[in-house]
Amino acid sequence: MTNELNSKGIINTTEATLPEAHLESTLVYDIRQSRYLNITGRCTLRCQFCPKHNGSKQVHQYELSLDKQVKPTDIIPLLGNIAEFDEYVFCGYGEPTLNLETLLTVATHIKTQGGKTRLNTDGLGNLFHRRNILPELASCIDSLSISLNADTEALYIQHCRPKLKGAYEALLDFIELAPKYISQVQVSAINGLDQVDIDQCRKIVEQRGAEFKQRELDIVG
Repeated sequence: MTNELNSKGIINTTEATLPEAHLESTLVYDIRQSRYLNITGRCTLRCQFCPKHNGSKQVHQYELSLDKQVKPTDIIPLLGNIAEFDEYVFCGYGEPTLNLETLLTVATHIKTQGGKTRLNTDGLGNLFHRRNILPELASCIDSLSISLNADTEALYIQHCRPKLKGAYEALLDFIELAPKYISQVQVSAINGLDQVDIDQCRKIVEQRGAEFKQRELDIVG
């Protein structure tokens, strides 16, 4: 059994189910034809269904725990041949907008090289930064994937356990604002969360001009 970090900063393993203790942190990782960028371990939520709160920080064979805020100089050398990837996705077990400078710098670099970018976010970036960050994102992000995961504030607090006050209302505002700045906005909710009405989640999203995506509980990546 081997576990080596290759020249692109991606873990090579001979088995996909290595114990977490034997894995090294991964800054970039590939799923299908997309390269994923893991730029922070910090998050504005403590979701009870998130694997990192249930003993694992893995996606597939990749270990995503981080002990520092990642800088652009850490990520840009690991991007590889941008023409080879359908898109670059800012996504890990942290919230990418909490490392906004790195997010914007790396995304801008990718765009100048002709690549496509997607941001997976909990939609609380405006609340955290106390300003509308969507104009900044629109300059270098092609598409947004926003996590909703509850059709009421009470269920959102139960399942997502936000650290910031007013998080659910701020999330709904972000979902409504986002299509005004970015043309491709997809909002997801997880089917299988206790008491969450997945059809009502769909209505909430579509009423705000975004596309709805249904995800399934315990399926990551």
